[in-house]
Amino acid sequence: MKELPLTVKRSIELLGIVLAVAIMVIGRDIIMPIIMAFFISIMLLPIYRFLRRFKVPESLSIVIPILLVAIFIAGIVWFFSAQIGMLVDDFPQIKQNVAKHLQSLQEWVGSLTGIDTKEQTKFINEKSDDLLSMGGQAASGAAVTLTGVFVFVGLLPIYIYLILFYKDILLRFTFMWFKTDDHPKVKDVVYETESIIKSYLIGLLIQVTYMTILLGGILLLIGIKHALLIGVIFAILNLIPYVGALIGNLIGVLLTLTSSTELWPVVTVLGVIAVVQFLDNNILMPRIVGSKVKINALFSILGVLIGGSIAGVSGMFLSLPIIAVLKIIFDRTEQFKQWGVLLGDERPEKSPMQFPSFRRKKVVETKSGVEK
Repeated sequence: MKELPLTVKRSIELLGIVLAVAIMVIGRDIIMPIIMAFFISIMLLPIYRFLRRFKVPESLSIVIPILLVAIFIAGIVWFFSAQIGMLVDDFPQIKQNVAKHLQSLQEWVGSLTGIDTKEQTKFINEKSDDLLSMGGQAASGAAVTLTGVFVFVGLLPIYIYLILFYKDILLRFTFMWFKTDDHPKVKDVVYETESIIKSYLIGLLIQVTYMTILLGGILLLIGIKHALLIGVIFAILNLIPYVGALIGNLIGVLLTLTSSTELWPVVTVLGVIAVVQFLDNNILMPRIVGSKVKINALFSILGVLIGGSIAGVSGMFLSLPIIAVLKIIFDRTEQFKQWGVLLGDERPEKSPMQFPSFRRKKVVETKSGVEK
């Protein structure tokens, strides 16, 4: 059989990428819960295997880990409910603090622009009707999103149970896609994918725990109000690479401003977040996760943005593990090895332009006779 030209192969690869993205966009409500369930299933495999080692029935060995996950999520929901209840109780004080901050902001804007505070208040009142109408539209959209979240969460345990129950069928299906000679490579990919996903997801759980304890504990000792809530929100948002930390800082500042009329707590919160994040990025997280797959920062950011545009917050959370799995697959296939290089963080010691294999072996002339 005649081999396809290289340009045709590359064109097919690019068309495949476009088709895969289109399928993700169209079927994100179906695909994203399955991907999430797949990752959680891999994380629960050690518990499942442990129970099976002690002759626990298979169905029960699957249900127990799912119940543990449900209890963990219920604990998070309870914590947020309690913290939000405290915010509601403090609403009168929050309203006064916000009014003082707005007054200070209006005076500062007036000193810069010369616009009277009464005119600023009039402008705000005129725009409030527009904000209310936009808020109504956002509320209707939020109701639809909330329904989607309940459907997402409701399907997750079903998908996790079925993936664990039928894992051998899925593995056999995977091996049947490839020639027998390639089965050792497929086996390596399966083992390494499982290892990477487990280390990544378990590392994220540990990261959320120690960041909550460090950040919330330090802020609580300093005397910052709603310290634990700031710690948990920042720890969870920090799971979204690059973007999450920025949003977490903003929410931390807003919560601090609403609970105090002074600026020193804001500076303190930003300083503590910076110190904790430095420890997390440079000392703690690399030792805990210890991932063998390195994704370069460019495609990490692009992955987060593309994942967010395709599937919202869940896409942002899942972007890095998906890219890591793709890199494992690409690195072990000759046909797609260049994509693994593109996603990776392994920089060559010299410029590829200096490698003999990248130099032109002969002069290529164009129709006009000019060298190219």
